[in-house]
Amino acid sequence: MHQAHHTIGRRKTSVARVYLKNGSGKISVNDNAFEKYFALETHRTQINKPFEVTDTLGKYDVSVNVEGGGVSGQAGAVTLGIARALVEINEENRPVLRKHGLMTRDPRMVERKKYGQKKARKRFQFSKR
Repeated sequence: MHQAHHTIGRRKTSVARVYLKNGSGKISVNDNAFEKYFALETHRTQINKPFEVTDTLGKYDVSVNVEGGGVSGQAGAVTLGIARALVEINEENRPVLRKHGLMTRDPRMVERKKYGQKKARKRFQFSKR
């Protein structure tokens, strides 16, 4: 058996290190069960999408170390990491994953807060008198 394919996925401030190896489709995140770590069904569906579009559901075991950000950012990071690993395994997966938008790193980041304002764009309440 060959060694695991290691890739990195990022989204917002989350970084996911993904290890993919031949197996039965078990996914563990930070040494926890995948279902326990990502409680929302939408996040679990999002993470399984790369396997679904490439017809590899249940063919690989995934081990993920993810840190930073919130749950949605982490789910996005894991998805990108898995997609990159599938391309590393088989280059023919690239066009399919690209078509479903799974190979693109989401560049959106939090805009910084500006001085004289409450948040990045929200102002303090204006009083005419």
